[in-house]
Amino acid sequence: MRGLIRLHAIRSAITALFFMVALPALAEEQMRFDKEPLLIQTAAGKLLHFTVEIASTPDQRAYGLMFRKAMADDAGMIFDFDEPRRVTMWMENTILPLDMLFADDTGAIRHIKEKAVPYSRDIIDSMGKVKYVVELNAGIVAKLGIKPGDRIVSATTTKQTK
Repeated sequence: MRGLIRLHAIRSAITALFFMVALPALAEEQMRFDKEPLLIQTAAGKLLHFTVEIASTPDQRAYGLMFRKAMADDAGMIFDFDEPRRVTMWMENTILPLDMLFADDTGAIRHIKEKAVPYSRDIIDSMGKVKYVVELNAGIVAKLGIKPGDRIVSATTTKQTK
């Protein structure tokens, strides 16, 4: 009987060790996202070109850019929330500092959060109803002069709703 209890304890310890090692590795495994070109049309008439990943499902929106260690200067992610609504986000498990563009259903940028802090649980609020959020590397907004009133244009923002 003692041997059986000891065997059970060893199996439990091995199982616990597996989950301690495997789960963090699985969490860092990236979810798959489709990509598309995205333009930002500034009020000053500039066209800024990016390639963004598309987060359109609840799981993709929840995962976002978590665990990413690097992202190209002309890359980002667009979150499509289907219907305009007030959106709140946070940076937990997000390694990269980000600039966030909150846009309405026409693609017009209504609010910008610059330099969102990695790993922060602070709530980042859209400050009104939006349909899209675009996340870019922190500092891109200031570097390129992106402002509220500028417009994002991509296949996601121009698709017809049914």
